[in-house]
Amino acid sequence: MPAPTSSSSHRSRLRLIVIQALAFSLLATLAGRLYYLQVVTGEDYQGKAASQSVRDVVVQPERGLIVDAEGRPLVTNRLTWVASVDRTLVGRMEPRVRRALLKRVGRVLDLEPRQISRKLVLCGTDGAREGTCWNGSPYQPVPVAQDLDDAVALRINEQPEDFPGVVVVQQSVRDYPRPFGINAAHLLGYLSPITKEELESAEQGEDTSVNGASVVGRAGVEKEYDAWLRGQPGYQRVKVNANGEVIGDDGEVQAQPGDTLVTSIDAKVQGVVERQLHEMMMIARSTVDTVTGRPYVADSGAAVVMEADTGRIIAMASQPTYDPEVWADGITQKQLKRLYSEAAGTPLLGRAMQGQFAPGSTWKPFMTAGALTHGYSPDTRLDCSSGFQVGGRVFKNYESGAYGSISFADALKVSCNTFFYRIGFDYWARFGSDVADVDARDPLVEEAKNFGFGSPTGIDIPGEASGRIADRRWKRAYYKSMKDYYCGISEKPQDAKTSDFVYKFAYEFCVEGYAYRAGDAVNFAIGQGDTIVTPLQLARAYAAIVNGGDLWEPRVGKAIVSPDGETVREIKPSKAGNVDLPASVLTYIDEALKNVSREGTMAWRFPGFPLDEVQVRSKTGSAEVYGKQSTSWVASYTEDYVVVMMISQGGTGSGTSGPGIRKIWEALYGVVGEEVVPGKAAIDGTLPPERLPVFGRDGSILPPVREED
Repeated sequence: MPAPTSSSSHRSRLRLIVIQALAFSLLATLAGRLYYLQVVTGEDYQGKAASQSVRDVVVQPERGLIVDAEGRPLVTNRLTWVASVDRTLVGRMEPRVRRALLKRVGRVLDLEPRQISRKLVLCGTDGAREGTCWNGSPYQPVPVAQDLDDAVALRINEQPEDFPGVVVVQQSVRDYPRPFGINAAHLLGYLSPITKEELESAEQGEDTSVNGASVVGRAGVEKEYDAWLRGQPGYQRVKVNANGEVIGDDGEVQAQPGDTLVTSIDAKVQGVVERQLHEMMMIARSTVDTVTGRPYVADSGAAVVMEADTGRIIAMASQPTYDPEVWADGITQKQLKRLYSEAAGTPLLGRAMQGQFAPGSTWKPFMTAGALTHGYSPDTRLDCSSGFQVGGRVFKNYESGAYGSISFADALKVSCNTFFYRIGFDYWARFGSDVADVDARDPLVEEAKNFGFGSPTGIDIPGEASGRIADRRWKRAYYKSMKDYYCGISEKPQDAKTSDFVYKFAYEFCVEGYAYRAGDAVNFAIGQGDTIVTPLQLARAYAAIVNGGDLWEPRVGKAIVSPDGETVREIKPSKAGNVDLPASVLTYIDEALKNVSREGTMAWRFPGFPLDEVQVRSKTGSAEVYGKQSTSWVASYTEDYVVVMMISQGGTGSGTSGPGIRKIWEALYGVVGEEVVPGKAAIDGTLPPERLPVFGRDGSILPPVREED
């Protein structure tokens, strides 16, 4: 073996030096990095590490109160025992242990284990089911049951070893004191958990008042004034370890309670209105309809009391209704299905502002206004015959009554149909006999729109219906949308499922359903046909007759008051427009409607009533609906209020709704027998208070201080 040469030995030493230099440089780099991390930026990384071990747990705020104009509570809050499960802790358990725990918890809470499991799944993750998943913080206990009995709450809290991860605490939910036994469900509305989409939208808008565990308003004033009522959540900061277990507190931000909503509702009047509406419907159901030979169905109804000069809502009722408490306790699928059920009368639908019905003869004052400003005069006299022939059809007066040659005032007093048929036909013949001309002038249609019909009133409750003016443009649009359907029926041989009427109608509609004929015009003139209105629209229009023509946007909200009693915002009445009629026309109609109560179709419901002191004007109506019994209407007003009542399939106006209307007026003005008795009026001082309730520092709410006080 040859001996190593000097050159090879030199190369070995060189390689060793390189390796040593490389090792030294690596160690130097590592030492420098460690120095940078631990010394130069050590405090920053220490802060980040600490922040990663702290989590925020939401503390929900107390929702604001809703009170009436006198300060009476309509919606408050109550404490209830709520059972919540720590999903993080339960999630780390062995499957067998977890199943046993959920079974044990379910047995105590009367829930199926799978129901609890679904509530613990985070929304947006695998296995999440819409409506049952948890939308809040993963570090926050998930509510699984509420309104627990004291005994159940005590058992869980006293046996933590049997219920690890289960917490029972008292939380706030909505409560309904029901002053004077009122329901007011459609006015007040309800709450439900925030959706994923709503939460994402709020986060994008940097809205910190909601979180994944929030409940928000879904209807009524709860929805309209939700931003004021909801308050501002607080946060409890908790420390967690690497396993996500809570190991201590790290501070707290107090929740801010929501503001109080003062409404224009008077609970005493609301109670009277609700009772009278219900009673009139019950009486109708026990009364035989002479046309059909069956008792009236009286399937739904509504009533409105509005302040004539401001549009403020004093009371508003709808039937059928529902218990608003059903939402506070967590609604079941069965309960929810019933609220939307047509068989149950769709209780969730508020008929006062969402129900749409043919107005019948309550329409005639507005047709009078249109006629008196388009060629007719108070001196005009027309024949109130028993019938009026249009083409091959005779349009009859109610019960074929005939009153001879009468004026507009008399036509309103006796509610003569044929008088108004003649006016509707006259305008059609003069301006619109070309049935295909959608731009033909129609003074009656124009006046109906001037009074706000066919458009929402703008009330501060979401979901209002717009009604419908069935004019030429509407009929053309409806024809285009339904032509294929009806032509499909008429172009096939008639089958056993299609009645003669439907088959004939389908054929005629297919051929010329767009045509606005004389029959459409005369029906429009008496509030029949396809024109529909809401009771709220009708109330506002009647208010315009007495207040000088102003159309107000109805208001339920009156003011927002902070938790410390300071007025944050006054909700002023808002004027939507004016009907722009001569004062002489409004006065003429007003005087005519006074006679309806004294001598006309409503007089038999006012015997002994002090009409000289409480001058109630009124108009009755019985709207015919194909395939149904007639709709009962009474619209009435004084210089102070408007009162409207409607009962679907309830019979005649004065016959069914008349007694209820009188009872409401008696309550509003304190009428006892034939006298107005001081101190008996439902509203203290007869008129609603101008001022707001008095909010004490101790949380008490007192009635407003009136000027005479």
